[in-house]
Amino acid sequence: LIKMDNNNAKIFSNGLWHNNQALVALLGLCPLLAVSNTVVNSLGLGIATTLTLVLSNTLISSVRGYILPEIRLPLFVLMIAGIVTIIELIMNAWFYELYKILGIFIPLIVTNCAIIGRAEIFASKNRILPSLLDGLAMGLGFSLALLVLGACREILGTGTLFAQAELLFGETASHWQINVLEDYSGTLLALLPPGAFIGLGLLVALKNAFDRKKGAVAN
Repeated sequence: LIKMDNNNAKIFSNGLWHNNQALVALLGLCPLLAVSNTVVNSLGLGIATTLTLVLSNTLISSVRGYILPEIRLPLFVLMIAGIVTIIELIMNAWFYELYKILGIFIPLIVTNCAIIGRAEIFASKNRILPSLLDGLAMGLGFSLALLVLGACREILGTGTLFAQAELLFGETASHWQINVLEDYSGTLLALLPPGAFIGLGLLVALKNAFDRKKGAVAN
């Protein structure tokens, strides 16, 4: 039991920090950079990606003993595509306005290297519970990077936080917007693709600096 607890803690620490798919592995950057201009957009894509990771890892782990090695990758893609299609239909039905904003990047989750990579590296070789936890940890780590980048870009770009929160949480969230910077005209660069690249680069640099400092203190 203690060994299992330690394994679970290691899985979560890898997903959230040490092997964060956005900040360390640098996978799934296309949707991350494209839609992370607001917190709400980032949260919507983060939830969809996390659900896909959890469900695909669990499904692939549960049937791994029945999959021939020669056809494993096409089957992985097929299973991931089925899960993403269900999530896309749910978003289209209940979160239509947000679905329109995220656009092509929801179905493109199928081609996210982070999801296929976790299926190949972890889920196809481990039991169901560790695979589920791995998907959850990797999804949460990816979502946290999305949220931090989205918050920074939204503040710098428009001076607000949680703008259009009603797209994800309903009309009750229409007053959730926080005006962080009053009388702020905004910085267009933060909302454009170059701003996304700069923001992600700064986040990666901050993480690396923190890790080096922590390692120096430990030594």
